[in-house]
Amino acid sequence: MEDKLLIKIAIGAREKSYSPYSGFKVGAALYTRSGKVFTGCNIESAAYSPTVCAERVAFSKCISEGYRDIEKIAVIGSETKTTFPCGECRQFMIEFGGNIKVICAKNIDSYKIYTLDELLPCSFGPDDLI
Repeated sequence: MEDKLLIKIAIGAREKSYSPYSGFKVGAALYTRSGKVFTGCNIESAAYSPTVCAERVAFSKCISEGYRDIEKIAVIGSETKTTFPCGECRQFMIEFGGNIKVICAKNIDSYKIYTLDELLPCSFGPDDLI
């Protein structure tokens, strides 16, 4: 799947955001090597701590449906500044592979692509438990 199409799907997911407290809407679209797409949006809570980021929603939907072959994920929030996954999302996502591409977008034409290893160097992951 082309990166721009994945960003477009993430933009659609962003519209479903439940963000009454921050007003900061985030959408994510995850693509697997087997061709499946899973979307996510941020879901806020008045207690703040239980808030779930769009990236973790998309990953959780993917994993809960039995897929582990994650190729890339597009993340979009602000239209004026490139949005990157937070530290908690980076740690959550690294569980499924450091070579997953992360498309950090401002809009459909302005984005940067990284691997999770680049976004979370010296991470703690499954190999560290051995």
